[in-house]
Amino acid sequence: MYSDDDEAVLEPAVLVRGRGAAIAVADFRRDLPVYVFFAALAALAALSLVRLHLDWGRVAERLPRLGQVFYEMAHFSTERFGLTLLSLAETVGVSLLALIYGLLIGMTLGALAAENLCPWRPLSVFLKCAFAFVRAVPTPVWVLLVLASMGFGMPSGIVGLGFHVTAFFGKVFAQIFEEVPAGTIEALRASGANRVQVFFGALLPSSLSGIIAWTALRFETNYVEAAILGMVGAGGVGYTILAAMSSYKLGRAGLAVLVVFAFALLIELVSTRIKAAVKV
Repeated sequence: MYSDDDEAVLEPAVLVRGRGAAIAVADFRRDLPVYVFFAALAALAALSLVRLHLDWGRVAERLPRLGQVFYEMAHFSTERFGLTLLSLAETVGVSLLALIYGLLIGMTLGALAAENLCPWRPLSVFLKCAFAFVRAVPTPVWVLLVLASMGFGMPSGIVGLGFHVTAFFGKVFAQIFEEVPAGTIEALRASGANRVQVFFGALLPSSLSGIIAWTALRFETNYVEAAILGMVGAGGVGYTILAAMSSYKLGRAGLAVLVVFAFALLIELVSTRIKAAVKV
């Protein structure tokens, strides 16, 4: 409960009283950083509009055309639908392979980055910095870099996407492993267990639920990114959609987009079930 002195301290905050409690919901001085943040965000948005030199008249002129494109895409065409399904399978394959490789490599690097497992602290710091750097670079940039060396195709998509997946899992696993109680690790080491035995005997089993949840989430992200990366030369359903749009076969492109959406919805439903089962 707040006393009269407490209310004096909270002024000029607005006090909302519940069952014997007072909650400060407004205080200009306390919330000043929030106001500054939104003001800076609005200023940057205005500056971006100025720097882009948008021709709003031309935008307004083209908007009806956008509706026409959606209308034509809604008239689905089954032309070369088998190729669309095959390209969707390629996208799922790229997502899955990048997930598996990134999961295995990321788990290994995450164990080395975890401070309660790493035998040399500078190595832990270096790996965490490397994870941050790789994740800061957008996935399409990594794919384009790999395309320059490996050429167009699904292998480039797997490797390029794998960079980001590995850094993602490296960070996730390092945090998950570091959350394991130090007492558990010390007890195992006192009993004569080495670092590998501690990892497989304590860290991995206790982190299993988190690993499953994060893996399901990352597969969703991989699928979305793999579908987009196909448009830059990594193969898959993204390339099929781009080719259909380029040849103005909008009905075929619309059906491909619908298939992508339907499979994404299926992944979301399965992931939700898995996360719910893990929590239970």
